[in-house]
Amino acid sequence: VPPPMQVFSIAGNTQKLDGGAMFGNCPKNLWEKWAPPDAQNRIDLACRAMLVREKSGRHVLFETGIGAFFEPKLRERFGVFEEEHVLLRSLAEVGVAPNDIDVVVLSHLHFDHAGGALSAYRAGEPFSLVFPRASWVVGARAWERAMHPHFRDRASFIPELQPLIEGTGRLEVIPDPTADGFATSKTLGDGYRFFVSEGHTPGLLLGSALETSHGPITFLGDLIPGVPWVHLPITMGYDRYPELLIEEKRRLLERVAANGEWVFYTHDPKTVASRVVRDDKGKFSATEPLDRLAWS
Repeated sequence: VPPPMQVFSIAGNTQKLDGGAMFGNCPKNLWEKWAPPDAQNRIDLACRAMLVREKSGRHVLFETGIGAFFEPKLRERFGVFEEEHVLLRSLAEVGVAPNDIDVVVLSHLHFDHAGGALSAYRAGEPFSLVFPRASWVVGARAWERAMHPHFRDRASFIPELQPLIEGTGRLEVIPDPTADGFATSKTLGDGYRFFVSEGHTPGLLLGSALETSHGPITFLGDLIPGVPWVHLPITMGYDRYPELLIEEKRRLLERVAANGEWVFYTHDPKTVASRVVRDDKGKFSATEPLDRLAWS
């Protein structure tokens, strides 16, 4: 009997960002051992998605990466070098066309996580959604932040995106978690649960697919963008409340480590998923790293 959920890592367009910004107050002589910078101090970052194929055949895509929506000048500024929409090619490699995507879950609407929902840049042409049949699942406060951004992060949003999503009539805005600390989605149903985080951006929605052949796997988004950030003190300069983020990270990793669950990294250039262990001093680290995911 096939498992209820198959899970695939889906590569999107890659990005280079300033290493100091990505590692916050961590000294360069430490972080450059984990992520060697180029001559402009930029480090390599993936912008990958997680695809779930349910037993019913429904396809659920966790995030869309940065995509190819930037005009050339901005593409160069933000370190995006591929002109093609890599996410769509990667989906095709596992036999999935844009019309096959039934649900897109966005942890938040910063452009490096949601830009792949848009068609590639064409001079003079308006944007369109590349997944025309999809329903959209977003956290309530993440949606509100995108609609009314703060001066600090308003450049991180794409003004054209939210009206296109809302215009489908298939947007579910998930309310805050219940007393057990988890939120749920009516669109997705019982096979998923959501951890909501505030440290990086309001209402960051981190989904777990519960019924895979390897047990639950949690999409970590920008709470833990890659393996180096599993270590509790390591945060990004982009995080709005680093100390709160560390507490949220600790709470999530305690559960994951105790239950032997898997986690999925969107930005790590090499590792797509791992388990997490905690040593006798309380330090968390990634174990059993995977460079691709194709669970069937």
